[in-house]
Amino acid sequence: MNANEAVIKALVTKGKPMKAGEIAEATGIDKKDIEKSIKVLVKEDKLHSPIRCFYDIKS
Repeated sequence: MNANEAVIKALVTKGKPMKAGEIAEATGIDKKDIEKSIKVLVKEDKLHSPIRCFYDIKS
């Protein structure tokens, strides 16, 4: 599983918006890699930021 898939899986499992650090803890992937994945997923319109510094799946 790549980092992008891990980010999405963590957000689906948790069911609420999470910070990059929380996603990193949940997945065991380095925070820097999570931040890169979040940036890509936001650009692909798969994630959004409902509150500053929090990310969630775009429905």
